[in-house]
Amino acid sequence: MLKPGPIWAAGAMSGTSLDGVDAALVLTDGERILDFGRSEYREFTKAERGILHKALGRWPGEDGVEDACEVIETAHAELLSAFGEAQLVGFHGQTLAHDPDGRLGPRRTHQAGDGSVLAEVLGRTVVWDFRSSDVEMGGQGAPLAPFFHFACAKYAGLTEPCVFLNLGGVGNVTWVDPRQPSAEVAGAVLAFDTGPANAPINDLMRARRALDQDEGGALALQGRVDEGALQAFLNHPYFLKIPPKSLDRNDFHDMLARVGTLEDADAAATLTACAAAAVARGGEHYPVPPSAIYVTGGGRLNPALMGALQARMNVPVCPIEDIGLDGDMLEAQAFAYLAVRVARGMPTSGPATTGVAALIGGGQISVPG
Repeated sequence: MLKPGPIWAAGAMSGTSLDGVDAALVLTDGERILDFGRSEYREFTKAERGILHKALGRWPGEDGVEDACEVIETAHAELLSAFGEAQLVGFHGQTLAHDPDGRLGPRRTHQAGDGSVLAEVLGRTVVWDFRSSDVEMGGQGAPLAPFFHFACAKYAGLTEPCVFLNLGGVGNVTWVDPRQPSAEVAGAVLAFDTGPANAPINDLMRARRALDQDEGGALALQGRVDEGALQAFLNHPYFLKIPPKSLDRNDFHDMLARVGTLEDADAAATLTACAAAAVARGGEHYPVPPSAIYVTGGGRLNPALMGALQARMNVPVCPIEDIGLDGDMLEAQAFAYLAVRVARGMPTSGPATTGVAALIGGGQISVPG
């Protein structure tokens, strides 16, 4: 049982870019953010990344999933053991497959890693499996950070509608109106996945140059965009779908084939332009234009991607550090915040964030012993 009032919670996140695990502390009562604490990062080794890549797209019981779970549980246990001051832990796990629309069978989502194992290893209560309940109730199961983004806007003292843009493996946005009294009320937030972001660029670099990413967008900045490939990308029916909506990392699996005949630099430039264009198309769905777009995730460190975004937007596109937040740790902080909400029976998603029919609180709670 949580004590009343704010507590320190630790959240951990390993995203679709497959770079490593972030962990961070948040002081919250599940509604307000009172303070942010320290954070740590644990990079996946090359061997660990290889195991995770082999398990992408797979469901529980399929080849490679057990090995991926072991990697995720071990990495998280190593990192989170250093956060002894946390009274509660939020563990997202590694998304391997996501099919909330039931295109491949039953509607489901799969995050590798067992929170009950972590609870025993850490000797603390762990909240995990955040997405399954939302999918079971008809939602997309993603994005899950919007209620946290609303709290961040309040914490930062923002007073006009704005957008939080996360550029991980997949891009997602939360349109926020901080003038509203809470994230749960109608008109406070709207969220959806915009399209692929870093994942295709990273996959290109891995396939062609045995590198994990286009560091600093250096390769893309040398290339020219193939407008035919970009237009073919924008013709995908996903962009016409009304939000809320979400994606699996591999939903645009044909992107590498579309740039297959291009030189490396041109291919990187084209995939970068696709990520930016997807975000711009998403702006068609905002209730009112935002005053600014605040970018979090690894993509904000890519000058080629940030430049492509600003060229397509008529509002400032800024790294989230401009409002005093940590763009490397925001998702980990989100799952610390959401863990407290789950433990206190508060909703973590709703019709405007995942398309679920009503406000719902997801997550399993595992207590050691």
